[in-house]
Amino acid sequence: MTEPGFRTLPHFEAWSNGLLLDSGEPVRWEPWQLLFVADLFAGFRENWLIVPEGNGKTTLLSALGLYDLRYQPDSSIAIAASSKDQARWMYRQARGFVARSEYESVKGLRAYDGYLNVQNKDLNGVMEVFAADERTGDGIIPTKCILDELHRHRTLNLYRTWVGKLRKRPGAQLLAISTAGEPGGEFEDTREQIRQQATEQERIGSTFLRASHADRLVLHEYAVPEDGDVTNMVLVKDANPLSTVTEETLAEDFASPTMTMEHWRRFKCNLPTRSGFAAITEAEWAGAVARQPWPSGEPILLGADLGFKWDTTALTPLWMKSKTERVFGEARILVPPRDGNAMQTDVIKHAIREIHYENPVHTLVIDPSEARELVEWAEMELGCRVVEWTNSLPVQAEMAALFMEALREGWLQHQNDRPFTRQVMNAIARVLPRGDFVFERPSQTRNTSQQDRRVIDALIAAAMVHMVAATTKVRRPAVFDWGTVDAA
Repeated sequence: MTEPGFRTLPHFEAWSNGLLLDSGEPVRWEPWQLLFVADLFAGFRENWLIVPEGNGKTTLLSALGLYDLRYQPDSSIAIAASSKDQARWMYRQARGFVARSEYESVKGLRAYDGYLNVQNKDLNGVMEVFAADERTGDGIIPTKCILDELHRHRTLNLYRTWVGKLRKRPGAQLLAISTAGEPGGEFEDTREQIRQQATEQERIGSTFLRASHADRLVLHEYAVPEDGDVTNMVLVKDANPLSTVTEETLAEDFASPTMTMEHWRRFKCNLPTRSGFAAITEAEWAGAVARQPWPSGEPILLGADLGFKWDTTALTPLWMKSKTERVFGEARILVPPRDGNAMQTDVIKHAIREIHYENPVHTLVIDPSEARELVEWAEMELGCRVVEWTNSLPVQAEMAALFMEALREGWLQHQNDRPFTRQVMNAIARVLPRGDFVFERPSQTRNTSQQDRRVIDALIAAAMVHMVAATTKVRRPAVFDWGTVDAA
């Protein structure tokens, strides 16, 4: 029988007072932690706690796992992180509680290092560590699943697998803790969807958000606002709710010679942040959002970076309103099957026709090495000028330099469409021996599950067409001959 009062805040707090930290002090939960626990006890199936590092996330969740193990008969609590070694830290925290704490709080609990589990043989319960692989976690029938540092997981496949397992046990729940990840990654995309699709949102101050989806999912998130000053220690402290994290300790961390702005933004401010090798920063790209609507019917240039088997094909339109107003339209991204079969050329032709129907293409910039047929088709059917792109390293370096100059000077604008932005954010800068650089993919490995994080074809298409527009006199016809083009 479950003890009366189990899974209520008073019972949890009273039980926790018998847990001893490694300092020998009893656990005392803070209001922000109990707010999360209250939602957990309210019955949300999926529970997200996104807080900067050093705020006691692992301590809280290891205690919550032990609490169920101590009082709930037949409990089965699964723990996973990005690697089994990472998950050991939560196990060690739980083991430490079992070894140090008052008898009544951990009655019946015993840790087994060889198996990386804690058992309660009196109630037939176990809390154990799994590898972060949906295959190894496929056979469980859990009462609680705990996922540590979700942003470090290669994919969210294990998360999805375990959510599906919750239906096998009445009242089963999943708890996920993390700090911020990389923009455009699966974790951050999911985090943004949770915010955007929430049925209820509550903000306290500028740094805390509670977003819930009926009784299914709740998110507790502490982060510096996107437009906040990450060097303001008062603001950063607000995003770090644990009382032992102070403005003074944060200032010491910030002043450390080993601290980088990338680490600070991501792990202390909880802001999605890319590698320091990112070619274009979020701020640079956000500052170039178009100040006017896209002009339907205006003749344009079109950059085409082709991919037939693994990389995407990207078609990026450019409207040269003036020398200092160079406006990109929404990029058209065509994803190949990625199963060993190539995308058909007719698919690319159809997409170009649709763009041409909306905005007549007077100049097409394309690498003809794999698409001679497309070059001939564009000249014959569209009647446009075709610039054949040479993808040598010096040309790539000049292309990147011209693009960044225009972005820096405020000459470039874009429509802020998600596919284009995501590929721009993927790009890193590879510095060449002479000190110039080229846009490059963050990984050369064509791993299907990570392919969307390595593609930068929309940026390459944009930079190609921009270089042609910026360095040559492009004829802009006053009257356009549509010929036989049919967008249907």
